[in-house]
Amino acid sequence: MSSKKTFEPTNPQELLALCANLFDRSASAIQIKVNNYLRKKCEAQLVFLVQLLKEREEAVVQVIGDRVLEKEMRFPMTNNCLHAVVQRRTSLSADACDLDPELHASLRHVINPLPEQFLVVPIWHPSEDNICVVACLVDYPQYENSEEYCSNVVTECFRYCIGTVLNTLAYEGEMRLKVQCQNLLIIARKLVSHLGEFTDLCREIMLEAKKLTLAERCSIFLLDQESQELVAKVFDGVPAAEEVRIAKDKGIAGHVMSTGQVLNIRNAYEHPLFYKGVDEATGFKTRCILSFPIRDESGIIGVAQLCNKIGGLYFDVYDEEAAIAFSIYCGISIMHSLVYKKIQDAQARSKLANEMMIYHMKVHPDDVTKILNCGLGHDLMPEIDLFYFSPRKVEESECICYCLMMFDDLGMVQQWQLKKDTLARFLLFVKKGYRDAPYHNWYHAFSVFHFSYLVIKNLRLVEKGYISSLEALALMVSCLCHDLDHRGTTNSFQMQSGTELASLYSSEGSVMERHHLAQALCILNTDGCNIFDGLTSEQYSRCLDLIRDLILATDLAHHIRLVQDQEKMATEGFDFSNNQHKQLLLFLLMTCSDLSDQTKDWKLSRTTADLVYQEFFSQGDLEKAMGNAPLEMMDREKARIPDLQIQFLSHIVCPVFKILAQLFPEADCLLQSTLKNRHCWEQASAFFARRWESGHSSLDILRDLELESFTDSLPH
Repeated sequence: MSSKKTFEPTNPQELLALCANLFDRSASAIQIKVNNYLRKKCEAQLVFLVQLLKEREEAVVQVIGDRVLEKEMRFPMTNNCLHAVVQRRTSLSADACDLDPELHASLRHVINPLPEQFLVVPIWHPSEDNICVVACLVDYPQYENSEEYCSNVVTECFRYCIGTVLNTLAYEGEMRLKVQCQNLLIIARKLVSHLGEFTDLCREIMLEAKKLTLAERCSIFLLDQESQELVAKVFDGVPAAEEVRIAKDKGIAGHVMSTGQVLNIRNAYEHPLFYKGVDEATGFKTRCILSFPIRDESGIIGVAQLCNKIGGLYFDVYDEEAAIAFSIYCGISIMHSLVYKKIQDAQARSKLANEMMIYHMKVHPDDVTKILNCGLGHDLMPEIDLFYFSPRKVEESECICYCLMMFDDLGMVQQWQLKKDTLARFLLFVKKGYRDAPYHNWYHAFSVFHFSYLVIKNLRLVEKGYISSLEALALMVSCLCHDLDHRGTTNSFQMQSGTELASLYSSEGSVMERHHLAQALCILNTDGCNIFDGLTSEQYSRCLDLIRDLILATDLAHHIRLVQDQEKMATEGFDFSNNQHKQLLLFLLMTCSDLSDQTKDWKLSRTTADLVYQEFFSQGDLEKAMGNAPLEMMDREKARIPDLQIQFLSHIVCPVFKILAQLFPEADCLLQSTLKNRHCWEQASAFFARRWESGHSSLDILRDLELESFTDSLPH
């Protein structure tokens, strides 16, 4: 060993020259320059730097001397000389056998034979109380204080250049993160394009995972919720691969599924969880494995497993980071693909249901021809355009012909170029669209439609400019369609029962009315049923908007919100220049049409009540069966029909027709009819009371023939 060597501060010019030369953006280039400087100053054969990652307790080597490693080395800091330096916080001379085996092997490629000892010098972080870099000097001179001297040289050097070294390493880390984010965005775009087919999505996930981490193979295991097994189909590398099932807590995939942690296995055959059977069956040699969980918002839904790093001995920490980020996109894509599949299935079922509905509602061409050739060969009732006429007198088989006649009588067919075969087909579809409910059936729709014809014709609404011809057309079509596919139950029943209709429309309100509208649009979109194909695009759009608003206006809750405005309009007088007045009038006409049965004679009013309460009581029976208490009007055991009818006429019907009579004096006869019917119900109360005492039900009393003679005998 030579004599003692005294350390003297380096010439500042020399240090400045080194610092000035550290201008590279490459951490490897910076390290080569620092290594060469220290090698010359310390007279060592080789110098390399080791970056210490405190948060991971991991060491990183990128450069040995002036040789850049093809793949940076990463190894734990436990139980080796690096760990000892960190613990002692001072330089030490270590044996070559204390090095990480991979680093030891790499050094042999540079120096052979490798010296038995080398010097490890810790470098402190400039602003934190921890060691961030370790300088390793191989084959340095041996004299009395060589370790002290070399440590001082290294410490002095890094006093001025540690900031540059750390910033360059941080810059490369940020650049690596940027590239990773860009790659992940590209991957996300690719995955989104495969959401429609789950199998293709899995293939794409495997392909992108392999490209991202440079893996030879990839498998995806998804959790089967029913069997609680992990299910995989290995698409790449294994011909005619069959479905593989493993318990969700078995093997490497099961371990990752259970723990939710990434598992990076550097030597598969030495790991206790690795199953060699697949390799033996396929001839594939598994060296290393990177397995990571796939999550959605509810938790872990599967596991991805990568095998064999291409161009490397094992997967590194960057592969782990990329896999964790990638797994988020996998989970989102898989979740959305499954949801998309459910939506597709629901749409398919809906389409099938619509096809079945259209099939069962199918209108035969002969039916259309029969209507067109009818020419009203049957007797036309001469009083059909009078307010007191009851459309329920018309035979059901003749209703379509009367509808065509009413459209034609108002000039709609000619003005709006309504093709008669299309109109006939549309009407036949609408008729088939009504169920056999006691009241809300085709006859009700025909009655409402007939009343719209009456007010348009007798009040001369279009000629006097109250409404436009297009609005008249929309009003009549709305009346025909306003209760399509009515189920004989109310909106509140749909909501309380949580039906499919409620789930579709409850957020918007007016559940049944929105369903009626949807059915109307469905028929209009059926081949050969678009009666509006002669309208311009602007007229067509306006007409559909009107139909929407008018059908929704049949919800009595909607009417109650508007009735004060309608009363004010009637009191102050209709303003032809006020668009709100025109809209209020259209809604009023729609409500009057819907309630028009109450304007007919007492006999028909009584018949209508019978039909209405059949529906109400059926709903009440359903509510009782569900364990709910129905409203009094729905309860066949509690309902007092005369009282309910008087209340309905007094609070809803009479006020509506009073407004209509104020606006159009010619309509006063309608108000008088409703008042007369209310009087008859008042007189009938005594008859009902006597029969109730005898144990008769409300419907039985309503159908009693003596009731009509009883009311006829009373003074009006």
